[in-house]
Amino acid sequence: MSDHTNDFEYERRFFCRELPEEYNDGDNPTLIIQSYYVYTDNYALRVRLASRNISLDMTPDVDPAAVLNQYQDRFSEAYVTVKGPSVGGTRYEVERSIDTRIAAELIKRGGSIIIKNRYSAWIAEDGWSVDVFGGANAPLVVAEAERSSPVTNLTIPKFCITEITDQARFNNDGLAGRPFSEWAADFEAELAETGPQFQQLFGHNKMV
Repeated sequence: MSDHTNDFEYERRFFCRELPEEYNDGDNPTLIIQSYYVYTDNYALRVRLASRNISLDMTPDVDPAAVLNQYQDRFSEAYVTVKGPSVGGTRYEVERSIDTRIAAELIKRGGSIIIKNRYSAWIAEDGWSVDVFGGANAPLVVAEAERSSPVTNLTIPKFCITEITDQARFNNDGLAGRPFSEWAADFEAELAETGPQFQQLFGHNKMV
């Protein structure tokens, strides 16, 4: 039986335009292909494949189904995950490892597929993940800082344009239902009107 006290993720997320070279260690990013079978009302059921042995540029014309067919045998990790709604940077999440062959066949048979490269960077005292999306979600870039407890007093790097924590449309399950390319222009107009926003509910934000 799992320890339900650990079945939560704590993160803050930010819209970006790029990952600066200073934070790129030169290692291959992790290529992720994942399919969402439930993505309604911020509830999600996901199957994910991951590999650090496949190097692809994330462009709008990347077809995740074609990539999966070509590289199916080169994925080394697979997971099934269930998620609940995000509230204040906290979200219920349970993840279990599964066989990569089963994961590939599940993704082929259903759900809405997302493809992205995930980069890792150490910024101040936190490990960050930076996701660069391809296909219908290009050219979206999202950075997140995740901890084992609420993310407070965070050092936020300058490449983070505005905070999107708790904006369900930017969650991967939200992007599965409505890809970024369908509303990118509306978001850019919104950002131009309101300017960058950073939440003040998580202690002191330090910008660097």
